[in-house]
Amino acid sequence: MADAKEVHAYFEKLRGGSLNTIQSTLDRLYRKGLLRRQKQRHAFQYSAAKPRTAFIEELIKEVTQDFIEGDENNLLAAFASMSGELDDQQFEKLEQMIKLYRQSNEELNS
Repeated sequence: MADAKEVHAYFEKLRGGSLNTIQSTLDRLYRKGLLRRQKQRHAFQYSAAKPRTAFIEELIKEVTQDFIEGDENNLLAAFASMSGELDDQQFEKLEQMIKLYRQSNEELNS
């Protein structure tokens, strides 16, 4: 958990920006459901509303839906383009994940 001053102190070194900008951003993220906050003394303490992996999973699902709505080939084309940046170890892990997914789907459909 961190308050706006702590977040500002962290980002000021990296990107600059005013405390007011940080407070507004934290409030927007809270209203969008991405952060939780608790009032402690005179300041809100902010924390992530969900674990990083859950957030990334949700984001990927939303992006995937955007691609599929037009044409599912768009998603495959985007993935093929991005896969050029993967190394052999990442490809191996991806292949294993696909294999496990297929096996679990076959078991469910049997």
